[in-house]
Amino acid sequence: MAEVDSEVPPLPPRYRFRDLLLGDQSFQNDDRVQVEFYVNENTFKERLKLFFIKNQRSSLRIRIFNFCLKLLSCLLYIVRVMDEPEGNIWEQIFQVSFVLEMINTVPFIITVFLRDLRSIFIPVFLNCWLAKSALENMINDLHRAIQRTHSAMFNQVLILICTLLCLVFTGTCGIQHLERAGKNLSLFKSLYFCIVTFSTVGYGDVTPRIWPSQLLVVIMICVALVVLPLQFEELMYLWMERQKSGGNYSRHRAQTEKHVVLCVSALKIDLLMDFLNEFYAHPRIQDYYVVILCPTEMDIQVRRILQIPLWSQRVIYLQGSVLKDQDLLRAKMDDAEACFILSSRNEVDRTAADHQTILRAWAVKDFAPNCPLYVQILKPENKFHVKFADHVVCEEEFKYAMLALNCVCPATSTLVTLLVHTSRGQEGQQSPEQWQRMYGRCSGNEVYHIRLGDSKFFGEYDGKSFTYASFHAHKKYGVCLIGVKREDNKSILLNPGPRHIMAVSDTCYYINITKEENSAFIFKQEEKHKRKGLPPGGLYDAPSSLPVHSIIASMGTVAMDLQNTNPPDSSSSKLALPAENGSGSRRPSIAPVLEIADSAAILPCDLLGDQSEDETTQSDDEGSLGSEYVKGYPPNSPYIGSSPTLCHLLLCKAPFCCLRLDKGCKHNSFEDAKAYGFKNKLIIVSAETAGNGLYNFIVPLRAYYRPRKELNPIVLLLDNPPDNHFLEAICCFPMVYFMAGTIDNLDNLLQCGIIYADNLVVVDKESTMSAEEDYMADAKTIVNVQTMFRLFPSLSIITELTHPSNMRFMQFRAKDCYSLALSRLEKKERDKGSNLAFMFRLPFAAGRVFSISMLDTLLYQSFVKDYMIPIARLLLGLDTTPGSGYLCAMKISEEDLWIRTYGRLFQKLCSSSAEIPIGIYRTESHIFSSSEVCCGDCSCSQVSINVDEREDAKERHESWKEKGTHRNSTGSDQSEHPLLRKKSMQWARRLSRRNPKPGSRAERITQQRLNLYRRSERQELSELVKNRMKHLGLPTNGYDEMNDNQNTLSYVLINPSPDTRLELNDIVYLIRPDPLAHVPGESAPPSTKTNVRMKQELGMETKDETQL
Repeated sequence: MAEVDSEVPPLPPRYRFRDLLLGDQSFQNDDRVQVEFYVNENTFKERLKLFFIKNQRSSLRIRIFNFCLKLLSCLLYIVRVMDEPEGNIWEQIFQVSFVLEMINTVPFIITVFLRDLRSIFIPVFLNCWLAKSALENMINDLHRAIQRTHSAMFNQVLILICTLLCLVFTGTCGIQHLERAGKNLSLFKSLYFCIVTFSTVGYGDVTPRIWPSQLLVVIMICVALVVLPLQFEELMYLWMERQKSGGNYSRHRAQTEKHVVLCVSALKIDLLMDFLNEFYAHPRIQDYYVVILCPTEMDIQVRRILQIPLWSQRVIYLQGSVLKDQDLLRAKMDDAEACFILSSRNEVDRTAADHQTILRAWAVKDFAPNCPLYVQILKPENKFHVKFADHVVCEEEFKYAMLALNCVCPATSTLVTLLVHTSRGQEGQQSPEQWQRMYGRCSGNEVYHIRLGDSKFFGEYDGKSFTYASFHAHKKYGVCLIGVKREDNKSILLNPGPRHIMAVSDTCYYINITKEENSAFIFKQEEKHKRKGLPPGGLYDAPSSLPVHSIIASMGTVAMDLQNTNPPDSSSSKLALPAENGSGSRRPSIAPVLEIADSAAILPCDLLGDQSEDETTQSDDEGSLGSEYVKGYPPNSPYIGSSPTLCHLLLCKAPFCCLRLDKGCKHNSFEDAKAYGFKNKLIIVSAETAGNGLYNFIVPLRAYYRPRKELNPIVLLLDNPPDNHFLEAICCFPMVYFMAGTIDNLDNLLQCGIIYADNLVVVDKESTMSAEEDYMADAKTIVNVQTMFRLFPSLSIITELTHPSNMRFMQFRAKDCYSLALSRLEKKERDKGSNLAFMFRLPFAAGRVFSISMLDTLLYQSFVKDYMIPIARLLLGLDTTPGSGYLCAMKISEEDLWIRTYGRLFQKLCSSSAEIPIGIYRTESHIFSSSEVCCGDCSCSQVSINVDEREDAKERHESWKEKGTHRNSTGSDQSEHPLLRKKSMQWARRLSRRNPKPGSRAERITQQRLNLYRRSERQELSELVKNRMKHLGLPTNGYDEMNDNQNTLSYVLINPSPDTRLELNDIVYLIRPDPLAHVPGESAPPSTKTNVRMKQELGMETKDETQL
């Protein structure tokens, strides 16, 4: 205890400043304890307060020191001013604020001390200018406090308004005060005078009377002439800068109105109009705003379009970058209903363009995670980077798949393009051409969806099979049911087959002119029609020229012939027409479509038998080749994200050297296409490089549902040789070859077997997509294709263009009056606001030309129809969902014409093979006049060989074979076609009535000379090709120089009416059910005898194309 007491430090002896701050560190060994109680807290703060404030001595010293410093600073300032007489003091004195302070403050201070001067006038109203300055400073501080940006425009407008108010207020108060010595104007009259004067009206009813007020008016006008122009100049500069950048999208508008954001690298007029026309084509999004966010300045053409009242109130252009959060905030991306990110397809480096798109998508997802993303990507290998987006369209995937299907299903590109475009079906309805009216009306068909329980179209088919619902809905309402989606399944199934039973919760996908919600159901009118023996009009108002028994047959009400179940005689070349009044042989009947599927009565899609048929019916020379083919999934995918598809594959991969078509190797010595001896026609693809997208061209042509005997050899004609990575991906496919060459080299075309090819696909080259003049990007491609069109007129050339407007130059004929008439028709449809003005161009209607920009609408439609991209991928074979069907085609032959109408064909297919037809590809003979004389006559430029109703009535009793011949033959000799000769004679007589006989004779002579000139030109081209073939050592017997398809036109009819008559060589688009959907032993497969009987009943034969 003693040790603890000895360690207690002694207290300081007495309070001193040194001891207060430092304390006394000395210790005394005194046993006495001195306790001192402090009045204040013993802290450092209290010690400083005691020294500087409470201690009088120290406080006085500090105050004296501070006074000396202030005095010294004043003396130093005076010395500096004396040394620099032009210094800062004059700047302070001549400031406006200082002068105003002196004028208002100094007299006020003087009057405080001098009572006698209190009556002096002080212009206190000049303080408004000080208030203006204070307001500016306050706004600036407010902006800094809330960290608000982009407020220069607001500040400048505020300054301008304040300046005007200050000028008016100063003038009003000054004139009112000075006029007290004169007329004594009131304050209101002074204000009235200032407003009239500054507005340059000058009525003259109120004027200043004395010279001081007049001098003040002069001074105010001079100040206004100096100050206001400066303010307006600054405001206009900021306004122009804001116009370039686009300003902001209002937060209040974003919260009360709906808007979408369109992000692009460079905005072109074509892209803008395609987006706006397609986006605003849907009624329920008419009130949406479109905010365009683009890093480049607005183009002149775009600015002109956005000034149109139709778009100026709904489209807002913002210049900025998607990678900046500030610009995304300006566009109010977090409140947007959707964000569309489009790639710049005109870039030379498309991979770099994809990288920019990927970064934009990442930036939007980071800033607004809940905003739906619609992304367009160019290269398929970059697709997995934007997998998180709600909807993704890969350009090269769709492009190559569509071009591939064009080779096996003609005009697939036209079919899909018409389906994804919004149209009312009014195009071409005023045209005198029958095919244009029908083609334009059917082009209005689109894909819609509805829940079965809410539908009048399909509600009555609950518990029925899918095939039954599809046929009867088409028969009754004219709608084509193509797919369905279960409530518990996210996958859409195209034609799941008759085993699929419809449920109330199913979502039905159908093709129709308009959606069911916009349809009117007039059942009373249908009853009247039935009483009169006429077919119901439905959604089609096309006149019917068919007899009553044909109409009844087309509606599927033909009774089954239960007695005569023998198949038709296979030896007959065509089916006999039914005899009248029961005499003669009866017309073969069509079985009804069953409500519930009978597995024993349904033809197993005849693809299930392809493998066995190929194995059992092969010839000896094909046996060894066929045994090397297997069905499986490609082992090597060239990029991440490709959908696995069951394909025909080689049993062993082909060596890389064997893939080279024009060079032999140790495995074979073939050096040209002729040496291989292919059984089927070739498909040649001309591309610049072997990109990963080219893989999607091969897969649909080698899919498992393609019959092995119908596989066409594929030759890739590449400008640059492919790398080993691409060869590794394609070496497992049968009959796929490549060759280095270009289409502008005749030798390369002959070596790759162009004379043995059925289709030549010309892919747009990346290096030519950009040009100094945008629309010149297709110049080289168009000229090369035109050359091949002249050299090989029988070849089907499918061309991809960068700009759709250039399709008018495909297969160009300078003196073709019909093409000029189509050009005028296109302009008329464009003036009417049609989104499909180019649809009547013959190359597009025939599926011979395609532009990937036409599929941009697929991404735009996904905002309203989120199912369009999956359906398009299923149709093109990009995705294969188990149980979902696929697109294929069949050709109408002479033996199939007994079916007569499209409605009966629908029933036949649904009842036999469960296939769903969705359209027709029709080819008609046509006269293309090339005379310059007829170009002056508009009526003569539209002469078509379409059979009108009167001729149909006259020729109704002729045989179908003869009718199909004279309606669809492509030969040039009119003597073999009586109807063609008759129409030509009528046309000649009409022409002779309008023109005098000498002119008609001169025209005939001119036409004959022109035909001779053409013939000599063809002979010259033929000699050129044959000489090159001889030089290359190729046989010349395969070159058919006289086969010219220039006298035909083709077009697509989507979902035609049931009473549409079938014609010879019509190609019907089918959605065939998945042959592997019910393969495992649900039921025993039908016997071989049953299969043969069914095929004979359907008139099927072993041909290159599927027959009925």
